[in-house]
Amino acid sequence: MYAIIENGGKQYRVSEGDVVSMEKIVAEIGSTIFADKVLMVVDGDEIKVGSPVVETAKVTLKIVEHGKGKKVVIFKFKAKKNYRRKQGHRQPYTKVMIDKIEG
Repeated sequence: MYAIIENGGKQYRVSEGDVVSMEKIVAEIGSTIFADKVLMVVDGDEIKVGSPVVETAKVTLKIVEHGKGKKVVIFKFKAKKNYRRKQGHRQPYTKVMIDKIEG
């Protein structure tokens, strides 16, 4: 059984027991949250596709950790104009474990 859920404008294919890095979720480590934007649920031969979401489905997530991703360097310059700008960015993420898929 697996489901496709949406978080932070991205879609994730999840199964029970998976650990997935998602966009930052504001919640305490160890707490349980629910993903209500379930786009599709597949259970063997039975497939439920939402338009846009499956109303009866929900996925239970447990917060494992918070962190920051690898640094991305943004470097701008213009040739012959002595213009250089260097900037870094680390995207925050939340690792979640999929406890239960209901649908």
